[in-house]
Amino acid sequence: MFQSESESEDDLQHLPSDSGGSDGGLDQDYRDSLSPRTRSRRTDDDDFTEEESSDEEWNDSPVKERPPRRQCRSLYASLVSSPLKSASKKVKVKLHSAFTPNDDDAPPHKGRTLHPSCRKTLHSRRQAKGQKLNADDGEDEDRWRDVDEDDDEPPQPRFKPDRDVGPQLNRTANYTPLELFQLFFSSTVIDTLVMNTNAYGERKHKGQKESWVPVTVPDMHSFICLVLYMGMVPLKTLKEFWRGSKLFSLPFPASVMPCRRFLAISRSLHMNDPKKEAANDQKKGTPEYDKLSKIKPLYEQIIQACHTFFHPHQHVSIDERIVASKARFGFKQYIKNKPTKWGFKLFVLADSTCGYTLNFFVYVGKENAQTGKGQSYDAVMRLLNVPFLGKGYKLYVDNFYTSPTLFLDLLQKKIWACGTVRANVIGYPKTKKTTALEKTTRGTIRWIRKGQLLFVKWFDRREVTMCTTIHKVYGNDTATRKVKATDGQWSIKQVPIPSCIKDYNKYMGGVDLSDALIGYYNVLHKTRRWYKTLFYHFVDIATVNAFILHKDMCKLQNRVVLTQKAFREQLILSLAEIGSSPSRSAPQNFMLPASPIKATFAPSPVKVNMSSQIKGLITSHPPQPGATPGSTTSVSLRHLTDAPPGSASSSPGLGHLPSYFVENMSNIASRNRATAGRRACVVCKRKSPVYCSTCQKTLCFTSLRNCYSEWHRKNNICV
Repeated sequence: MFQSESESEDDLQHLPSDSGGSDGGLDQDYRDSLSPRTRSRRTDDDDFTEEESSDEEWNDSPVKERPPRRQCRSLYASLVSSPLKSASKKVKVKLHSAFTPNDDDAPPHKGRTLHPSCRKTLHSRRQAKGQKLNADDGEDEDRWRDVDEDDDEPPQPRFKPDRDVGPQLNRTANYTPLELFQLFFSSTVIDTLVMNTNAYGERKHKGQKESWVPVTVPDMHSFICLVLYMGMVPLKTLKEFWRGSKLFSLPFPASVMPCRRFLAISRSLHMNDPKKEAANDQKKGTPEYDKLSKIKPLYEQIIQACHTFFHPHQHVSIDERIVASKARFGFKQYIKNKPTKWGFKLFVLADSTCGYTLNFFVYVGKENAQTGKGQSYDAVMRLLNVPFLGKGYKLYVDNFYTSPTLFLDLLQKKIWACGTVRANVIGYPKTKKTTALEKTTRGTIRWIRKGQLLFVKWFDRREVTMCTTIHKVYGNDTATRKVKATDGQWSIKQVPIPSCIKDYNKYMGGVDLSDALIGYYNVLHKTRRWYKTLFYHFVDIATVNAFILHKDMCKLQNRVVLTQKAFREQLILSLAEIGSSPSRSAPQNFMLPASPIKATFAPSPVKVNMSSQIKGLITSHPPQPGATPGSTTSVSLRHLTDAPPGSASSSPGLGHLPSYFVENMSNIASRNRATAGRRACVVCKRKSPVYCSTCQKTLCFTSLRNCYSEWHRKNNICV
């Protein structure tokens, strides 16, 4: 059945056009073939503008929906086969000329319904053309320029620190290593450690058979002394420092503190009040929960000391630091590019000249108070929030921190910045054409200046991109490089280098220098508690900062500068002097010789400088008739000095009496007194609780083994 003329024309108004042009003659024939009513409406539609229409008119005449493509094709076929429509080509051409605009940006007339696919195509064309126009407009601004083009040097900052640069101490006084260390571990810090350690120790030993022995201030000094000593002489386990064998014969730890006492303090070491920690644990899962509650008091006091006693030079740097730890805690971090990959992540602000740690904080994850500009932005602003800092500082960072937003905000604070930059950061210049060729000559420099920001590309072995607010593009600086010629010969060549890269290589290593000084004599050892790992790191920071203060003070006073090793040795000895005496020493201390002076009968004559009284006492104990010429006899100085002159007995074994280790030990349960303090026998290597009170040797003295008599007869001490 054929459609009416009016219905077919109304449907054809919404047909898509496929032809690419229109013909004037065909258009006129098509208009003549239309009815007067349809022709008048066509004329009105062609001259229609949005200003001449109203919403009421279009609401009165609803528009039909566009038929699908298959229905359109069937309609075309019916028109071709219909005898009433002989000019199908004319209709098709007219449709294209009427509904296909020549300009892609011309909006469709209001009131006409477009298919969603057509609207999407038209929108994409407009967007592509708009991007093209924007790219053409910004091509001149974001064009990578050559080094031969002139660049205006930005105004250089005027350095105005609030305090004198360097140590904030009396510059005429001669400070000892102990006094410099006590600037960070002051009496307040020691008292806090002692109070909280005793509180936790009493709580931990409550209800146990062995009561807690309170820690004193000298005990804490002795503990820190041994912690520093263990960084100088590292061993695998802590107990090996008190072993009396030939391989581990270290008398110093036992002279400072017994092994049992050191381990007891280490197990109960606490930096915060246990009651405050328990109250904080109840807030777990809420925004008020503090993940660093266990280290809070010492953490804040160390940072405050770092601010107070040193003022940085003009060049500073910010970088991350990893404190090694594989303990189980919620804010453990992993950085694949660091030598130490697992552990605590610290953001550190350090002086680029000497490596002094000026400020730092432990990263525990995303915090509530954030600016919304990224983690790196928040870290830099937090580290630079240092009292008495001043203006005119030059900051150097790596590509993790660099962003145009950060550098422009730092300029508002009168801090200039320089660093490597990533190409995907917001604000990085977008260029239409890629200027990096496949084979670019080494030393080629490209640059773009956008206001106060300068972006520089330098082609060395690989491409390096910098962003800076300090430098101009090129300052006639060169770098030495080895270049291989086509014939295979290597030669030295001077290649141009941008000023920003030269200064970056010079001043970026402040945190790396601090890490190196800490790593030489690191006091860190394995522990099950994560907060103890940070305590050891705080000791490292305090020691290295004290050493840097020592170097600067010696340079100001023209004195000899100690090495870090010599500085730590003097510090350890000073801490041992003000520490506690080993009056409550463990059994291991009884293994020390009773006197440093011994008389030895050797086959070759040995000259020994002694007083005439001691010589007479030694001659009164000649070797036994059955002794071999190579045998030795050790004479105790205690026995010689206690005996009055002329009263020495002819028995060589006088005074060598067996004793139990437990006799000089306290807080030992009665059931453990028979085995407490056992050591390896020097003869059979089995465990024995008995030792010789004069020879200080562990020997078995049981019903099955009598190594005590065997050892003394073998050494010609007893008959």
